[in-house]
Amino acid sequence: MGSTVLQTAGILKSFQGVRALDHVSFTIGPGEVHALVGGNGAGKSTLVKLLTGVHQPDAGELRYLGEPVRSCSPAEARRAGIAAVHQESNLVPPMSVARNLFLGREPRGRFGLIDFAHMHTTAQEIVKTYGLHTDVRRPLGSLGAGAQQIVALARAASMDARVVVMDEPASSLEPPEMETLFSAVARLRDEGRSVIYVSHRLEELYRTCDTVTVLRDGKVVHTGPLPGLDRVRLVSLMVGSPLRRGTPAGGGEPAPAGVFDPPADLPILEATGLTRRNVLSGVSIALRQGEVLGLGGLLGAGRSETAKAIAGVLAVDAGQVTIAGSPPRKWSIRGAIRAGVGLVPENRTTEGIVPTLSVRDNIALAALPRLSRAGIVSDTRVDRIVATFMGRLGIKAVSPRQPVGELSGGNQQKVLLARWLAMNPRILLLDELTRGVDVAARTELRELIDDLAVDGLAVLLISSDVSELVENCDRVIVLHDGTVTGELIGPAVTEEGIMAAMAATPSPV
Repeated sequence: MGSTVLQTAGILKSFQGVRALDHVSFTIGPGEVHALVGGNGAGKSTLVKLLTGVHQPDAGELRYLGEPVRSCSPAEARRAGIAAVHQESNLVPPMSVARNLFLGREPRGRFGLIDFAHMHTTAQEIVKTYGLHTDVRRPLGSLGAGAQQIVALARAASMDARVVVMDEPASSLEPPEMETLFSAVARLRDEGRSVIYVSHRLEELYRTCDTVTVLRDGKVVHTGPLPGLDRVRLVSLMVGSPLRRGTPAGGGEPAPAGVFDPPADLPILEATGLTRRNVLSGVSIALRQGEVLGLGGLLGAGRSETAKAIAGVLAVDAGQVTIAGSPPRKWSIRGAIRAGVGLVPENRTTEGIVPTLSVRDNIALAALPRLSRAGIVSDTRVDRIVATFMGRLGIKAVSPRQPVGELSGGNQQKVLLARWLAMNPRILLLDELTRGVDVAARTELRELIDDLAVDGLAVLLISSDVSELVENCDRVIVLHDGTVTGELIGPAVTEEGIMAAMAATPSPV
């Protein structure tokens, strides 16, 4: 691969006395696609922020094109040729696609005014190169999440970046868009550019990457070629212990895949005929205590909308939600919470956590009315509940007072779970619980789901990952265009069966 483009040597970085990076050495050469993986809190995000100028190291050396970097800001990193494409786009949705592509570097004409004609022509050529066929004068926010991610990638590449850092770039993409992304990564490699690819999806890594660096507890535990590295070995490096395939969390003999003996009691939740124009069409779901029911389907199938309708967040034109046999007179968010329904939403950043508040305040948020007397909140009761659920869920934080926005994605998801568990729910709706979460945290969350079901909670698990539905669920309902196209039970819960139902055309009503 020739010379080195970007290198760290013995990097140390700590936050509030906690070491995030511990003597980390990392190297990437030209034309190399380098995977960066590790569990929650392993140090991936800190290393990426250090490479892109957001953080400065406490000790050690950062070298770019062979020269030591004494200090670097994000703007300086971009000027030097280091660009980042984040999981959640930092572009400006109200602005046009073209303006976003050239944000901060718009072509200028006479009198220093923006040359819109030239900008639109050039932008149209750029997005076409990356497989996106749209009018670049459209607002970016009018495009789907996948298209917006492609625009972010095109912007980074068009800035003549020598190094492109991709942080979970495919988390919101549909399969055709992922193919476009993979083609773009291959194009960057062929042009001699370097790519740092951060993802928790092993399929993506093996499809796109040449080498891999594994971080664990802030230390590099492995660096080497990715092709030929066994997937089980890679996962064991990330989690720090050998993985035993097919063994349940509690030990003992593995249960046959998909086997489920449905409880004989009546459903605790029944959603019947949920209908909303252009979104849902007669969706019906029944959920029993102690059951993990999967809800599958492609993006846009109506999965999140079904959960939001059940939780009273989304109003429906027709249909009814019944809890423990009692239909409410008027279903609402407040009524759902009172009935024991908790929703962990798909987008934890915008719909779940309050990043600037502490872990403590985020956990206690929903339970505050129950923890107050005469309008006065008992700090002692709050602290006791927060400590209980931080311990039970294994939430890793410096202290309960640490801002939740500083935690890793998996720990943020656990904070949201803790918030609803503190409410003593009977039903939990988990929408893409493991999206953007690494393999180790996925394992922890899966075990938590199993424990919750054993404790008697009814769990609705929504996931775009078919294997996750097969591994976790007793029964799976599949949606397509807002309509139920399949229900799989017991041995029928297979990847092939779910995908067939996803591809099925809804029957005319």
